[in-house]
Amino acid sequence: MAVKSPCTGVCVLDAKSGFCSGCFRTGDEIGSWRDLSDGGKKRVLAQLPKRRAATKTNAKTTSERQTA
Repeated sequence: MAVKSPCTGVCVLDAKSGFCSGCFRTGDEIGSWRDLSDGGKKRVLAQLPKRRAATKTNAKTTSERQTA
């Protein structure tokens, strides 16, 4: 069974993090997704939860700084 893309249809790359705001892949990972092996796709997928958490933490920290 093929590894499914994590694409959510929100294809906007964040300039600061370099990650897509929807799926948290890099532009290179998005562009090469079709050519990646299943193992390569699984490695990318394994990184997404950490990226999502880091991006939300950074956004929260930035927001807190702006309101202080």
